[in-house]
Amino acid sequence: QLQTVESGGGSVQTGGSLRLSCAASGFTLDYRAIGWFRQAPGKKREGVSCINNSGSSTKYGDSVKGRFITSRDNTKHRVYLQMNSLKPEDTGTYYCAVTPCDSPGWALWDADWGQGTQVIVSS
Repeated sequence: QLQTVESGGGSVQTGGSLRLSCAASGFTLDYRAIGWFRQAPGKKREGVSCINNSGSSTKYGDSVKGRFITSRDNTKHRVYLQMNSLKPEDTGTYYCAVTPCDSPGWALWDADWGQGTQVIVSS
């Protein structure tokens, strides 16, 4: 079964930081564009970031620009999301997925989502 596996979530206070990690089961993330998405309770899933297969190009949702950084290490088969200056509105379940980052609609991409990792930011 081909699936992404997210980890690194947790509970932090406003202004804190977390680093999420994305791995793959059944395939390799290497050289695939990867998006991070999140879904808050009662809200639609939204695109957070996207990184191309080499890591040379990244995109971010407006709500996280300047605070979140996505990166990858293909030697470790991992894609990361460094989240800084966290706000309560960043609370949600975070998912990663193979995503067409060069598409203007990347943030609306749908995928076979994994279990995600939960992030809770308290005020």
